[in-house]
Order: sequence, then C-alpha cells, then structure tokens
Amino acid sequence: MSTQPHPDCPGKIVTCAVVTVSDTRNPETDKSGQIIQQLLIAAHNVVEAYKIVKDEPAQIQAQIEELSKNARLDVIIFNGGTGIAPRDTTYDAIEKLLEKTLPGFGELFRFLSYQEIGSRAIASRAVAGVYQNKLIFSLPGSSNAVRLGMERLILPEMAHLVSQMRI
Repeated sequence: MSTQPHPDCPGKIVTCAVVTVSDTRNPETDKSGQIIQQLLIAAHNVVEAYKIVKDEPAQIQAQIEELSKNARLDVIIFNGGTGIAPRDTTYDAIEKLLEKTLPGFGELFRFLSYQEIGSRAIASRAVAGVYQNKLIFSLPGSSNAVRLGMERLILPEMAHLVSQMRI
C-alpha cells in the first residue's frame, strides 16, 4: 500500500524564494538560509531569490507582496522569527496575509520537533499557507529546525502542493 494518497509530480521543478528574518544575520552568517537553498537545489528545484529582512512586520509583509508579483515563483520559504520573543513577528506578519492556511504543516512540524527536542517544541509558531497563488512556508531560524522542516515536510510535499494550488 502506498503511503501517498495522490501521485506525486515526477520531474516537476519548483521555483522558490528564500527569506531569512533576522536582525543580526547577513549572507555570510545565515546558515539556515544557506541550508534551505542547498536542500532546494539538491532536490533539483530553482532558487529564484534570496533575501534577508529585519524582524519587522511591515518589512516581512513587503517581501511577501514583492515576491508574490514574480510570476515565476511557486514557493516562498521563510525562516526565523517564529518564537514568542518580543522581536519574533514573522508568524503574525505572515498569518494575517494568508488566504488559505495549512494547519497540518505547523502541527506536524511541532510533532516532529517534539520527537527531537521535547516540550520546547510548543514555542514554535511554524505556519504555511497560500497567498496570491504562492505557497508560503515559515520555519524557525535554527539550522536543525530548518533541516527538519525541509527534509521531512516541505521537500516531500512541495511539488504536489503547488500542483494542487494551480488546479
């Protein structure tokens, strides 16, 4: 019996943008952003854009608006700012814009995180959904969290979700 209820989209190349939300990282120190890009490329996807923005809701939303105008983009992957510290505003900025949410993404991410880090996983506000025909994922900024989310959830389902979104 297959573990997937629908056939995958073999050979589908997904075009992505990677956005790191951080007040301190730059392209040289952004390990999590680099990991996301490396994993996307290794899985034969395209990284069309890479940005670092401050953890300011207006800047995060401006990036979503700007990137959503790019007709070539299928997916925008954010990392950072998903906790509950006062400067963690990524979830709040993204959630307000989403036209459809994928609650299962955050639920499964926290479940998988719990298996790795225990009860601290409750502090994650990972979220996913759709905005203007773009699939948006938001992960915590830690490299381990990024790798977990990409390898276990995003990469296995990204092409299928994009195809479903475009039906």
